[in-house]
Amino acid sequence: MLSTFPTLFSYQELAPFLIRITLGVIFLFWAYKAIRKADSTRSQKIIAAIEAIIGLLLIVGMRVQVAALAAIIDLIVRLIERAKNKAFLTDGVNYYLIILVMAISLMVLGAGWWGFDLRL
Repeated sequence: MLSTFPTLFSYQELAPFLIRITLGVIFLFWAYKAIRKADSTRSQKIIAAIEAIIGLLLIVGMRVQVAALAAIIDLIVRLIERAKNKAFLTDGVNYYLIILVMAISLMVLGAGWWGFDLRL
């Protein structure tokens, strides 16, 4: 079956770019929130620093697959914590699942437009 909009295939690198920027902003926001919290522990601040690095790498487009792998690990840990609290498939967990799928797609697709990662 033919595509409805075949001319849009020339913009296929736009999708990973948009996913990469969105995911990077989310991770930077999480890091900012955790660092600004007055009662956060040392381990929470270290995790926030790692999330900030993930966010910056994704926005800049460097080592996107490595940053996406780190994001996947972070999100799986968050999902496991929610599952332990019997809060699986609630609104917050659905948000994490969507972000996890975004990170997995970046692992597969790469950086997209304006990324420094080159496909081999």
